[in-house]
Parts: sequence; structure tokens; C-alpha cells
Amino acid sequence: MSGEVKEEAMDAASEEKTAVCRVCMHRCRLQEGQRGACRARINLDGVIRPENYGRLTALNLDPIEKKPLKRFRPGSMILSLGSYGCSLRCPFCQNHDIAQSDGTGLPVHEFTPAEITEIAKRAIPDGNIGVAYTYNEMLVSYEFVRDTGRLVREAGMSNVLVTNGEASLQILDELLPFMDAMNIDLKGFTDEIYRRLGGDLDMVKSFIKTAASSCHVEITSLIVPGMNDSLEDMEREAGWIASVSPGIPLHITRYFPNYRMSEPPTDIGLMRKLKDIAQRELEYVYLGNV
Repeated sequence: MSGEVKEEAMDAASEEKTAVCRVCMHRCRLQEGQRGACRARINLDGVIRPENYGRLTALNLDPIEKKPLKRFRPGSMILSLGSYGCSLRCPFCQNHDIAQSDGTGLPVHEFTPAEITEIAKRAIPDGNIGVAYTYNEMLVSYEFVRDTGRLVREAGMSNVLVTNGEASLQILDELLPFMDAMNIDLKGFTDEIYRRLGGDLDMVKSFIKTAASSCHVEITSLIVPGMNDSLEDMEREAGWIASVSPGIPLHITRYFPNYRMSEPPTDIGLMRKLKDIAQRELEYVYLGNV
């Protein structure tokens, strides 16, 4: 076989094992062994798999209010876990050490869904109500969330997802039967903001609307100076949330310098103005990190 024919055969074999990841807006087209933009999903033998399935970087018993959830089982504790990877590239990320990592150099411990469920059950005497999938963007390993969530629900406990909402409705449909509550980040209310972060505002809006029809939903907006601190944008955001349901709680959270951003913290006076605007449309508005 000539060199040219060999090369064509190799190209054909490589193309045969190329696969498209359909979890988020990136729709990464991956060759064999290649990771997606999230750094956690990988093409293995022509199938996209979560390389971080069950590989956890954090496992803690947290107050439910830390998710943050104000109107779901207040005063309770929840077993909170995280892995690594994220579909966005936020320059202000508070958990960038795991969210912007492919797992290399991190202290990673492997757990099965059954093991997590047993740990959650043993923590019930300490006030635990279930499992929260949080810290990094756990939708990049939605299969682990789904499989664990099923067992947690069967054990009579609750599941909470903390997410940026950047996933297709097909993925959400796989999770909703097991989810009791979500806190969904709404990074801003313009397409420009989401383009800067590598995301898709319309996908997040669809995710929120669908989730809110099936489980308890609260929304968090981190207010970053010069990016999403416009009073007009908050008026539009609150109006849209109210169109889904005025009873959806909104957490307006104060930014502090982190990761690649060194701008001063968000002005507290501005935070209060944003809250006042949001309260014209929404029943529950909370300030965070103030």
C-alpha cells in the first residue's frame, strides 16, 4: 500500500471515530482521545464519555443556604460534591482551580453513585437531606448526576443541582425526574455578556423555563462591575424571570476580585438599587456576599 493510500485510510479511520458531544452549546466535534472545551468530556473509541465520572475534588456537608437556596428546606444540611471542568470561561470564577482544570494535579478521589448515596444516608443524623451537585459545573458529567440522583431519590433523599444552565433540553430531561431543586446562574441578560464567557443566553433561558416547570428553582446573578451592572439590564432580567414565575427567588450577589479579574468589589449602594428594581417584578430578592 502506497504512503498516500495509507494516509487516506488513516484519515478515514480517524473520521469514523469522530463524534460530536451534544451536552452544551459548544457541540464539540472530537477526534479519538480529544477532550471538549469543558476539559472533562472525551472521545473514547468513537463515543463521548465523561472522563471525570465519579472523580470528585470536593465532598462536604454544607448548609442548604450556601448553594444558595433560601426557600428550599431552609435550615437543613446537604452533602455537596464537585469534580472538575466547566462549559464556560468566566474570568471571575470563584472555583477556577477545579472548574478550569482537566483534573491534572488535583487531589481526586473516585466514588460510585452507590457509595455517594451511602455516605449521604450516614449523614442524615447530622441534618443531611440529600446530595447537591455543585462547586464545578456538574452538567459536564451529567451521567454521574443522573445515576447518583436516581439512587438518592430511591433512598428517600433530595437532589439539588447548582448549574450555569448551559445544557440541551435533552440532557435536562434525563435529570429532571430526580431533581428536587436547582440554583441556576444567570450571568447577565445580554447576548454580548454570554459571548464573552463562551456561552449562550438563549440556552440558559430555555433551561430555566423548563426546570422551573418541574422542580424548585432559584436564580443567582453575580454582579460584576462594568460587565452586567446596568440598572436597565436588571429591569429586563427581572421582568423576564417574572414572566416565567414571579415567585422564583433571585440572588443578587456581590463580586469580589478573583481569578483573572482585579476590579474592586461591586458597590453596595449599586447592589441595593439593583435589588429595588428586581423587587418591582419578583416576590423574593436577596443580596449575597454583602
